[in-house]
Amino acid sequence: MILFPAVDIKDGRCVRLRQGRADAETVFSDDPAAMARHWQAQGAKWLHVIDLDGAFSGMPANFELIRRICADLSVPVQLGGGIRDEATAKAYLDAGVQRLIIGTVALEEPDLYARLCAAFPGRIGVSLDAEGGRLKTKGWVADSGLTVDDVLPRLLDAGTAFVIYTDIDRDGMQTGVNLAALERLAGMCPVPVIAAGGVATLEDVRALYPLTLTSSVEGAITGRAIYTGTLDLHAAMEWIAAQ
Repeated sequence: MILFPAVDIKDGRCVRLRQGRADAETVFSDDPAAMARHWQAQGAKWLHVIDLDGAFSGMPANFELIRRICADLSVPVQLGGGIRDEATAKAYLDAGVQRLIIGTVALEEPDLYARLCAAFPGRIGVSLDAEGGRLKTKGWVADSGLTVDDVLPRLLDAGTAFVIYTDIDRDGMQTGVNLAALERLAGMCPVPVIAAGGVATLEDVRALYPLTLTSSVEGAITGRAIYTGTLDLHAAMEWIAAQ
């Protein structure tokens, strides 16, 4: 089981949003690169980085900062936010990002998404961000009118390497993972599935752990919980290792 500490970048700072709302922001650090190094020191095996400015604007906004984070770390980085053309994807991969998370393009431009998967095999994943069962795009501010069931077969056929499933209703709310929705999704996915939204305590990690043994669930992204201290990342990594 992999825990992915989240470093969300907005205006050059490390922040967390509640339910993806730009007006519900908490700043946790003015130095995202230092924060990334901290989580690696706590035992993280991967880092989950989101360019929130890019997600809202549709273009990269923190490229040099993200390049520096990749250079600073020895663990791999997965990145999302504002990746909406092949040139941007290539630039990030060349800058040291291990794999890319595509959201809006995957739902709104299926041909482009398929080209990205073909151009960078094994390195393109999709972020399925659901609120009330409906998928959101453009930094969670637009309703696609689609459900997971509507899009998943096409995304898998295109060559999706991994799936991140966010329960927006739970994101930043620290209310636990939606295990039923996650288990259902994993049953439809031959590729790794990563949970996002709701991981708040070691109990949530323990509740999710069995799914990583019996299904395609790979792990979970954790953000607010590790910043506020309701989840001790180092202790959680030790618990997983002990299993």
